[in-house]
Amino acid sequence: PSYSRDPNLIWLSTSEHEVIPAFFIDRDAKFTLLFSHGNAEDLGMIIQYFREVSHILDVNVFAYDYTGYGMSSGKPSEQALYADIEAAFKYLRDIVGTPWSEIVVYGRSIGSGPSIHLATRTAVRAVVLQSPLLSIYRVAFSSSFTLPGDMFPNVDRIGQVKCPVYIVHGTQDEIIPSSHAEDLVRNCREGIAYPPYLVENGGHNNLELIARQPFYDNFTKFLQ
Repeated sequence: PSYSRDPNLIWLSTSEHEVIPAFFIDRDAKFTLLFSHGNAEDLGMIIQYFREVSHILDVNVFAYDYTGYGMSSGKPSEQALYADIEAAFKYLRDIVGTPWSEIVVYGRSIGSGPSIHLATRTAVRAVVLQSPLLSIYRVAFSSSFTLPGDMFPNVDRIGQVKCPVYIVHGTQDEIIPSSHAEDLVRNCREGIAYPPYLVENGGHNNLELIARQPFYDNFTKFLQ
């Protein structure tokens, strides 16, 4: 892990019997972002950034580590990640007392999987996806249908999401092509997806740096 035990960490028990850490940046703001991070990240690598985001967007931020990541127990799996975000949502709802109408689910890269999963299972205010994927196999090769053993089949599930969806993706993403974002938007229910924000020359991990102010302005506009 990129961080050590911190008294401010919140420890969550998941339905898969794992224990995962989380942090909560509470600004007493109207909306709370429930953030699911990318594959090569853990909480220690994102907390400083989210202190800034919380300030810029005036939102609370709740972020958690996946099973098998950072200081979490267990081994990561698709099922484990779904249990992880469910535990995070439950904590916000039951312990913090945040109503669903104030929770914005925000997933980056692989975090789009648990984010879409949660939004198909429970009501939330909105879904924001950054550099999302259609499914794991479709990152490696283009297939027009979901193959056996594929994971995070977001393209098959996003049509079940009933709240507003906003997707941002870099046009030069070297890991997940921006066509994934456009295909996800096409598969949303009619009228709920905002036009995707495709960041010119944006890669997989630098959208905030490349786009700067428009990145946050568009986010704010969507939240309103």
